Amino acid sequence: MTRELFVGLMSGTSLDGVDAVLADLAGAKPRLIADAHIAFDAPLQRELLALNSTGANEIERAALAGNELARRYASAVAGILSKSKTQAAEVRAIGCHGQTVRHRPDLGYTSQIGNAALLAELTGIRVVADFRSRDVAAGGQGAPLAPALHAAVFADPAEDRVAINLGGIANLTFLPRKGGAIGFDSGPGNCLLDLWAARHLGKQFDAGGSWAAGGQVIPEMLERMLREPYFVAPPPKSTGRDLFNDAWLRSMLKGGEEAQAVQATLLELTARSLADAITGHCAGVRRLIVCGGGAKNGVLLRRLAGLSAPAILETSDRHGIDPQLVEAAAFAWLAKQTLDGGQGNLPSVTGARGPRVLGAVYPA
Repeated sequence: MTRELFVGLMSGTSLDGVDAVLADLAGAKPRLIADAHIAFDAPLQRELLALNSTGANEIERAALAGNELARRYASAVAGILSKSKTQAAEVRAIGCHGQTVRHRPDLGYTSQIGNAALLAELTGIRVVADFRSRDVAAGGQGAPLAPALHAAVFADPAEDRVAINLGGIANLTFLPRKGGAIGFDSGPGNCLLDLWAARHLGKQFDAGGSWAAGGQVIPEMLERMLREPYFVAPPPKSTGRDLFNDAWLRSMLKGGEEAQAVQATLLELTARSLADAITGHCAGVRRLIVCGGGAKNGVLLRRLAGLSAPAILETSDRHGIDPQLVEAAAFAWLAKQTLDGGQGNLPSVTGARGPRVLGAVYPA
């Protein structure tokens, strides 16, 4: 079979860096050939985080950060092409999500930076970017978009399943045996956990959830957080750092809380909000398939498994895709959909008025 090569690039709410995959999409399911991860240094992380809020000279700062991201993306592309001994001319397109700095579908816009034109110039490869805007223009949330790939890769006609992405924000896709998929952001995934770990451990994340495991959940704080209206809002819905940010977390603190106990409580919040979303919208699910960086947090997975029993919980590598690479693979897949004139969104997930071809194309 002739290969059909696409690159997928994903840098998400966790701000840890860019994940890149080279995927052969000639078959029914993606075949991942090579991958790379380029970490973001602390100054870039700080600037991207700052751009989530209004600030001085933010138009220029966002443009400069977008240029820097394009250079990081280009380095990731060069890395996977070199690793796989692939020429740029063999790649049909790069699917680039970009870095979300604002997500306000309630106001009719979403903003991802990354300078796709510069990325095309640096790599010599056609780039497909700006995937979310068309869905928002059609009345949708513009997110999550990975459910379209989840449905193509993880659905099984013999079993009701849920695919869970544990990124900075957690989202889920219900894949019933009969009927269409539904999906939505359930709430914070790693973003608040990472923020608190950075502040109190001086590390980018709590590896494996070990620090949280040594703390005691603060019941009153957990209940305050679970009263956030977003958790009970009906889907379709999506969220991000526009809501679940440092200011939100500070508003939940009364003062004097022990730092490790707060981390334990934030982990419980991620697990509980996900489990509640599954109970409320995914009746009868038999299997949970977890992907995203949070799949490495064993403490979180064990807690989620306990809350979701008797459903079986496993990571996406059991289904042929590294958990860290599923979202990058999704944007390779979405780029192919764009070039083929195929549907990229799931209106049952985003709430858009109908199927839409997503993305803007930047020629090589």
